[in-house]
Amino acid sequence: MTTQEILLRARGAKPAMALADTERKNAALRAMADCLLAAEDDILAANVLDLQAAKGTVSDVMLDRLALNRDRIAGMADGIRQVAGLPDPVGQVLRRVERPNGLVIERTAVPMGVIAIIYESRPNVTSDAAALALKAGSACVLRCGKEAHRSAQAIVTALKRGLEQAGLPTDALMLVEDTTRASANELMRANGLVDLLIPRGGAGLIRACVDNATVNVIETGTGICHIYVDKAADLDMALDILTNAKCSRPSVCNAAEVCLVHRDIAPTLLPRLRERLVNERLGAGQVPVELRLDTAAAAIIDGTPADEADFDTEFLDYILAVSVVDGVEGAMAHIATHSTGHSECIVTADAAAARTFLSGVDAAAVYHNASTRFTDGGEFGLGCEMGISTQKLHARGPMGLEELCCYKYIVRGGGQIR
Repeated sequence: MTTQEILLRARGAKPAMALADTERKNAALRAMADCLLAAEDDILAANVLDLQAAKGTVSDVMLDRLALNRDRIAGMADGIRQVAGLPDPVGQVLRRVERPNGLVIERTAVPMGVIAIIYESRPNVTSDAAALALKAGSACVLRCGKEAHRSAQAIVTALKRGLEQAGLPTDALMLVEDTTRASANELMRANGLVDLLIPRGGAGLIRACVDNATVNVIETGTGICHIYVDKAADLDMALDILTNAKCSRPSVCNAAEVCLVHRDIAPTLLPRLRERLVNERLGAGQVPVELRLDTAAAAIIDGTPADEADFDTEFLDYILAVSVVDGVEGAMAHIATHSTGHSECIVTADAAAARTFLSGVDAAAVYHNASTRFTDGGEFGLGCEMGISTQKLHARGPMGLEELCCYKYIVRGGGQIR
């Protein structure tokens, strides 16, 4: 089936999804979760083929993003059920005004229509995106990277069974069959067929969509996330946060890529940082973190000399750029120059320094004494997420159901004329 035919079928399902009530949508989501678990063996078999094809062409951390297992599939099903349990945003009255002439004007949340998602090698995005779009009353068109296509096809096949069981059109969930760049370009220019385009992936994909799309697009997720360790920080806490933010899952957009250290504590913290992220990990048989050090940091510990590009790179790997700065103002200046506006953190016991950082740093999420790895729809109580928006119009941060709705004004009168 061509991409154009897929888009036409999704558009055909749009009216039924817009009219579906909350009970019907929730029944469909619960059935989708059940069907996903029932198809576990088929999904895992497809994923093995994807992994075999990708091995040797992508890094180990990217293979981990691609890999599925029974626990991850169970997590995907649980995410769908969580979305079913969330309040339905469609039809909510966001603002109500009664005018002196008797007109009642209600700004009301309505579905987007057809939401297209371009994503790369994370099969779990398939179910997350589908669940959120369908609960928000929209049809969903998915276009994944070639590395994950077999897995995504098996997942979509299972989810469609759930839609069918609940009496909703299976065309409301479509997977683009063409994994070449041509299909991505077609989605970017599908005016009249795509109401909203959301890219999820690396900087190149997101930039291509932002620069070339003629449909509405939300800029998401490139994450050059910083952890600033202030002179008043609890160093044990700082090391725990840095270890989690860098090493728990380095291939995701909320992982830390840069550590900024106050000059006064650098001689104490940096040797401990190297011990924790390099020596201890080597001793435990884990992948050590490569530390890319600016001149001041390199004068204190051994590592790889950093060049300027290292502070503008989303590594998505066991690599951490390290810079020594002159206090919270220096950290904020560095972040203003190099941040992608995703997630930034200060570790400090100084309340005034924390207030300055939280107020002055321009990012979708700012943290005080907590890992940037929490920037996630599930962790923020949104169920699963469609992505992390790093723009400022319409949606910012983790995008859940409310961010996937538009609104219209419903005006009720009794014969008023102007």
